[in-house]
Amino acid sequence: MPATLPIKLDDLLQQRTVEGERIEYKAGWNPDAVLRTLCAFANDFANLGGGYVVIGQDCDAAGRPIFPPAGLAENQLDRIQRELLAACQLIQPPYFPLLSVVQVQGRHLIVLQAPGGMNRPYKAPASVAARHKSWHYYIRRYSSTVEAKGEDEQELLGLAANVPWDDRLAQQARVEDLSHPLMLAYLHEVGSALADDASGLSLAELGRQMNVVGGPSEAPWPKNVGLLFFNEAPDRFFPCTQIDVVWFPEGAGGDRFDEKTFKGPLARMTREALAYIQRNYLTETVLKHPDRAEATRVWNFPYVAIEEALVNAVYHRSYEEREPVEVRISRDELAILSFPGPDRSIRLADFEAGRAVSRRYRNRRIGEFLKELQLTEGRSTGVPKILKAMAANGSPPPVFETDDDRAAYVIRLPVHPLAQAAAPEVTGEVTGEVTGEVTGEVTGEVARLLRAIVGEMSRQQLQDALGLRHEDHFRAAYLGPALASGWMAMTLPDKPRSSRQRYRLTDQGRQWLQAHPAGDPS
Repeated sequence: MPATLPIKLDDLLQQRTVEGERIEYKAGWNPDAVLRTLCAFANDFANLGGGYVVIGQDCDAAGRPIFPPAGLAENQLDRIQRELLAACQLIQPPYFPLLSVVQVQGRHLIVLQAPGGMNRPYKAPASVAARHKSWHYYIRRYSSTVEAKGEDEQELLGLAANVPWDDRLAQQARVEDLSHPLMLAYLHEVGSALADDASGLSLAELGRQMNVVGGPSEAPWPKNVGLLFFNEAPDRFFPCTQIDVVWFPEGAGGDRFDEKTFKGPLARMTREALAYIQRNYLTETVLKHPDRAEATRVWNFPYVAIEEALVNAVYHRSYEEREPVEVRISRDELAILSFPGPDRSIRLADFEAGRAVSRRYRNRRIGEFLKELQLTEGRSTGVPKILKAMAANGSPPPVFETDDDRAAYVIRLPVHPLAQAAAPEVTGEVTGEVTGEVTGEVTGEVARLLRAIVGEMSRQQLQDALGLRHEDHFRAAYLGPALASGWMAMTLPDKPRSSRQRYRLTDQGRQWLQAHPAGDPS
């Protein structure tokens, strides 16, 4: 039955939302090739969330789509859909993708969304039309569909009925426990074409389109991932779904500590915890030198490293264990603790060297949503980004800890030797200048930003106005400190990553501009 794509078609064709190995273009209708690829996506051998087949779209030798596409004749669309329905019934067990008929530059395309199946392994006939059919298992190997043989076949068979926890039905809940407003806000944030039709769909219909509802039509159930992202209190169903941020002013062995707990939908909880840490515990130390104009600027903990480490913990923790993610901050380090540890196939030495690559993701659907929200890449890039961020800040290297049983996992980010860990009561002087939450000083970067903003502007508009190309640098050196210090504010503070997010001056920022007109060196 035709459906509405859950992502923008332009993003799909340009591979901006879907990785190359999760999309395949077919210039024309070839039932054998299409069926084998659908079977491979259903088997989801690498737990990437399935993929897409675009029929009627040709591509070049590098796998990039060619425009205008070849397209399909309008009088062939019904026939292709009938043949596709018959062919999908040949997959064992039967598997049916979501189908959309779309137009691109006046040409008709059929787009098949094929999420990872609930009943793998799947096998398909080598030839749909053959009188005596032979069935084979197919998997994706990079950007190609290949037959699973030898060890790959044995490993695939070992995944039988092994549906990841986040993709399972939550029979302790009801479809009504999903929040239509949260689902709609998500669709708008990721720019999904489904957002335009969502208001006219029932909760169950919308949930099926987003693949967060399953089960038979007469008895639908929400999936675990749906409750985690689209329920206001997922900890009702999965206790300890929370992030605890704990500050130890006297060190971990001291008698005093301050604790703040974050709960709620997974993405919101993560963003609120990150924003709280950034506002209250991140400081930049500026050391001026008598022999040169350029000052040395370092953060006690680089935000990019904290973001990667915390999102990694939210992504890969087990929600079946009643243990929260804990962020422990002292003057010496920031440590993030989660349960359980990494897969046994990953050696700790590989983590420390930035070479950790996992073929098995504990929560593939959680990763899928986090990727679309641009909170993670989900391609084993988290550890290398942490290492690079710490090195770029001049910080000591991070420390990764787990035990032989992989019962827990700790990422320790040591404080920069030149910096002092911030605390709510810190008011003492630091050598040089400390900007941000502690003293409210304006760095040269923040001053440039405050003078560039006019009315309400997007991040890209601000970067263009300043002539900056790199988003990470802009966020770390310009936007983050301006927001943390209260000189600027978001127009949508509850949706930090919204495509509609804009930034504006606060009263404090306007007062600073009046006191420091253009041309003022401060």
